[in-house]
Amino acid sequence: MFVDEFYFHHKRGLGAWERIGHPIDTLFFVSCFIFTLFLDASAAATSAFVILGLMSTLIIVKDEFVHAKECDGGEHLLHAFLFILHPCALIGLYWMWQAGQTFIIGVQTLIISLFMIYQVVYWNFAKGKKYEQFATS
Repeated sequence: MFVDEFYFHHKRGLGAWERIGHPIDTLFFVSCFIFTLFLDASAAATSAFVILGLMSTLIIVKDEFVHAKECDGGEHLLHAFLFILHPCALIGLYWMWQAGQTFIIGVQTLIISLFMIYQVVYWNFAKGKKYEQFATS
């Protein structure tokens, strides 16, 4: 994810759709982590987690019509790998949740939350308007 963000996104800039959409992707992803921090892994909570995970996995593909126009082959390849890794990361989160690894989940939640804050602030306030001139979305 950091290669996508700090190499590809900075290289090409992000249009308005991605500046808003990428933090939404991160919000859905981190919501799965937050969920596991506040609920025990009961049968009902597990069902809700699966629904959250499926929503997170589906929401990340919403930008592909923009990516089809904006990205080069290297970024498309990286996105393909990230689409494969996304549900794998959620499965790993599920296993950590089942094992009661709240400290590790908490650290990951903090890192992901900080990344989301960066996405919002950097692209929408600090640099977003500068980079929008290069993106066509």
